[in-house]
Amino acid sequence: MVEKNPASPKRTSKKSVPSPRSLLFPILLLAGILILLLSQTVGVLSIVESLASLKPAATNPYPYENRKWIYDFTHQPWSGADTKDRRQIGRENATLVMLVRNRELKEAVLAMRSIEDRFNKKYKYPWVFMNDREFTEDFKEYTTGMASGHTEYYKVPKEAWQMTPGIDRDLVFESVENFTKEGVIYGDSLSYRRMCRFNSGYFFRMAPLLKYKYYWRVEPDVELYCDQQYDPFTFMRENNKLYGFVMAMYEYPQTVATLAEHVQGFFDVHPQYVHPNSSVGFLKDKRVNRFGDLMPEWHGEWNLCHFWSNFEIGNMDFFRSKKYLEFFEWLDRAGGFFYERWGDAPVHSLAVGYMMDKTQVHQFADIGYYHPPFFRCPADEQSHKSGRCACPEDLNGYKNFDYEPMSCLPRWWGNAGKAWMKDGVHINV
Repeated sequence: MVEKNPASPKRTSKKSVPSPRSLLFPILLLAGILILLLSQTVGVLSIVESLASLKPAATNPYPYENRKWIYDFTHQPWSGADTKDRRQIGRENATLVMLVRNRELKEAVLAMRSIEDRFNKKYKYPWVFMNDREFTEDFKEYTTGMASGHTEYYKVPKEAWQMTPGIDRDLVFESVENFTKEGVIYGDSLSYRRMCRFNSGYFFRMAPLLKYKYYWRVEPDVELYCDQQYDPFTFMRENNKLYGFVMAMYEYPQTVATLAEHVQGFFDVHPQYVHPNSSVGFLKDKRVNRFGDLMPEWHGEWNLCHFWSNFEIGNMDFFRSKKYLEFFEWLDRAGGFFYERWGDAPVHSLAVGYMMDKTQVHQFADIGYYHPPFFRCPADEQSHKSGRCACPEDLNGYKNFDYEPMSCLPRWWGNAGKAWMKDGVHINV
């Protein structure tokens, strides 16, 4: 038999443990590195802070970062004194007028840019800005910078912006609630009603405007599509025109439910104020002047046509006259600016239509104009081939408003403007 070797004893291995003395050097080395890094970081920070303290805190010269302005940081904004020669070149006693809120600065500046480029830089007529609140310094600086002429800023006094004195406020708020439920445009807004009352009876009485005879109403966010090659204020004076417009359309019937009734009531009491050569025919024409035109809901004899008053060039002497002021006060006492939502456009149009010689009313057919959502442009080819006008084919789903079914311009042509339309013939354009 073969004997097995007896099991050899197991060897036990011992792990060597470094002595504390051997660990001292690497610990000191790491500590030194950390101290060096910290000292360098603090030094860099102190240098950065000291350099930052050498220049003033940066300020944003464009405070409208949430309004989608396009910044050009390759250009350093000019911050010198205003050296513009703002002396008026135009010969007329006239001004451009804008009723605007501080928050509409961007839209105001864009509208001014268009008016200045297309017209006013050649004439330097002054601008008057009105607001129911104080204008901010930013608003004044930016709009003054855009204007070629002098600028004036005015806070509308409370009595010109308030509700009609003595009005039943409960009925007003009931009307606002009903109009809101029905989705009537601006029916939910008291501010809009105040604006319409102001533009109907007060704008021409404001202190900055008293020294002027003619006005051109400009609203934020409008645009001119054509170069203005003559002074429209001079045209108005030389041709004895009192009121100028570019577009005419139908009013929303819910907003003027009783307006025609009150207007007729006024002229029943004051028949002497109806001009013998008035354009009442334009306001009462119920013929179809053109295939496809709308047939609106009639309010008495009024066909709801009115001049779109966001563009107006006019003689303020008409609005300051005794007959117009009595007309406005009659309507104001009726309360319709607030019980309903009478607009300044139909109020101006009905006053002009009844009390003014129709030969003193002028449609500026040569002006290309846009106010959201509608636009219109001259129809002649030469205005476009010459480069005077650049107009869109369509905008916001509409074409040239003169040819839209909602336009009242054919009715104006048929009653005051175009001899070939006076028989009410059907014109397919």
